[in-house]
Amino acid sequence: MNKFRRITGEIYVAPDKSISHRAIMIAAIAEGISRIKNFLYADDCISTIKCFQKLGVEVVDEKNEIIVKGKGPNLANPLDVLDAVNSGTTARLLSGILAGQNFSSKIIGDESLSKRPMKRIIEPLEKMGAKIRARENNFLPIEITGGKLKPINYNSKITSAQVKSCVLLAGLYADGVTKFSEPHKSRDHTERMLENFGAQIESNKNTMTIKGIAKLKASDILVPGDISSAAFFVVAATIIKNSKLRIKNVGVNPTRTGIIDIMSRMGAKIFFENEKTINNEPIADIIVESSQLKSTIIKGSDIPRLIDEIPVIAVAATQSEGETLIMEAKELRVKETDRLKAVASELKKMGADIEELEDGLIICGPTKLKGAKVESRNDHRMAMSLTIASLVADGKTTLKNPECVNISFPLFYETLKKITK
Repeated sequence: MNKFRRITGEIYVAPDKSISHRAIMIAAIAEGISRIKNFLYADDCISTIKCFQKLGVEVVDEKNEIIVKGKGPNLANPLDVLDAVNSGTTARLLSGILAGQNFSSKIIGDESLSKRPMKRIIEPLEKMGAKIRARENNFLPIEITGGKLKPINYNSKITSAQVKSCVLLAGLYADGVTKFSEPHKSRDHTERMLENFGAQIESNKNTMTIKGIAKLKASDILVPGDISSAAFFVVAATIIKNSKLRIKNVGVNPTRTGIIDIMSRMGAKIFFENEKTINNEPIADIIVESSQLKSTIIKGSDIPRLIDEIPVIAVAATQSEGETLIMEAKELRVKETDRLKAVASELKKMGADIEELEDGLIICGPTKLKGAKVESRNDHRMAMSLTIASLVADGKTTLKNPECVNISFPLFYETLKKITK
């Protein structure tokens, strides 16, 4: 695409992936019928639906909403393996629910997911009383024999919403109070939604408690736009001259707005309008204008709030004045691909001044990027980040396997086409 194009107009981005997953899962174990509007019809979330259908939950697509006929806490013994395909959220959160069931079940995944660590959830679930077998004690396939669980106080060594959510969901089945603590506060969609469905849950900084045994009641959910999907357009409108963009009805949960805070710290002109709260989740329109960016340091409590956005922040950093340092982001090595290695390698092909660290990246800018043959590595966020980089690159960029965006944002390229002028 021509570097002189501007980004302008107003768009909706893909519905929130994290909230879509959780809406299906929590509605499935609630009593009654829940209706989910603006659900994300993407590969990962469809994996969650298929798993719960195998567990006896009726999930119906009707008139642009998903209807979930909850079975209450007790699911049906599946006759087949539960395939999470590429979805870490599906595998890890589902494990917490399966730990409380009176049957054995097996979760499998694709080649990529089968390389992602599961010991982080196996350890707390075993402490709660579940019996678990996993390949090499750490990887899918994972076999879970559930049953009566006991509450625990668990101090996680890593900050992870998936680990936290797994333990809290298992806590619904434990007679007493389960406590979970983590080094920094991770995204809190699970806590907000569980409260919305009637769970007794409390949060104090980085510590959450949930009371079991719980009976959840059905609730209707409106899924907001995904700020992780909005991030690509926030960066595009910032780094391309003469741009102004409105992104409508985006979830702006404070545990997810690290991208907004970091980009603002770098000098981006970003503000919110039409702010409201629906289903315990804050929502707003995001307005962003082209800006001159400066470098920053990203580390510590910044990381959990923008873990999925670091690849596109790296693109922004190539167009920023000075040296941007990203640290304490080792968790990126166990995502859909090793994102630290992937970001450094692919942006180098485009001429970026970027160095891979053990736990982060150093990026010097501003750099005139050039077109190149780059690879998504079957990682949806890499594909979208490299596409944004191509907008400011001289010459033609060819991206291998762009269709992996279907994991989280099937309409990404159509949406981008609407606003490039």
